[in-house]
Amino acid sequence: MPFIHTHGLRYFQFDTLHTRHAVFTRHGGVSPAPWGSLNVGGTVGDDLERVRENRLLSFRALGCKPESIFDVWQVHSADVVCARAPRPAGESYRQADIILTDKPDVTLFMRFADCVPIFFYDPRKAVVGVAHAGWMGTLRDVATVTVHTMRKQYDSNPTDIIACIGPSIGPDHYEIGADVILQVIQKFGDESEQVLRSNNGKIHFDLWRTNQLLLERAGVGKIEVAGICTACHTEDWFSHRAEKGRTGRFGALISLQ
Repeated sequence: MPFIHTHGLRYFQFDTLHTRHAVFTRHGGVSPAPWGSLNVGGTVGDDLERVRENRLLSFRALGCKPESIFDVWQVHSADVVCARAPRPAGESYRQADIILTDKPDVTLFMRFADCVPIFFYDPRKAVVGVAHAGWMGTLRDVATVTVHTMRKQYDSNPTDIIACIGPSIGPDHYEIGADVILQVIQKFGDESEQVLRSNNGKIHFDLWRTNQLLLERAGVGKIEVAGICTACHTEDWFSHRAEKGRTGRFGALISLQ
């Protein structure tokens, strides 16, 4: 699970994901503190021209054409968009938290700051996807929805799919309240013991294990977990919780080669 340095940017790649992809750290951009420096979030107070420049830097580092981008307005849903072409410049964002494509000229892009990025790749059918899974998206089962959509829209066999769980807030830092605890127990029943942890009298939610469990249930053939906590490593990652909401968003990018 190496970190790559290119054109002043530092990004993470998965060992098992043999297609163009990256989860970008916060390094190498043009934004000042508290968004320093590769912030690609346009709704966190940073200047939009800097955000655009950071996005361009990200695409160039991976050799992607900036005009190939397809991104969405992330709303903690389990809604899916199947992208058949890049998003036209100036077109309104569609609200969704899962994007899929089988088009080589489309680059999928999402933004994160503790929520879980999940990459999907079916090398047999040549399909890629990215999903955004915070606690709401996780409990709304974006993992399973993505797999089912790949099967329905692209005839993917779940056993052929590679899924990768990216840097995000780890269980040691993700304390949750009674309302979320109840929803977890309602969804997972006896398996809740696998995803809820007691820590100094507080209950923490393991988003990594939860999404892995959901992917296993969906029949995904290969799953890789980065195991990198964004709240532990704010020198590398934006963390909404650790930085008390005053921070940026890091980008996750995937496309077919």
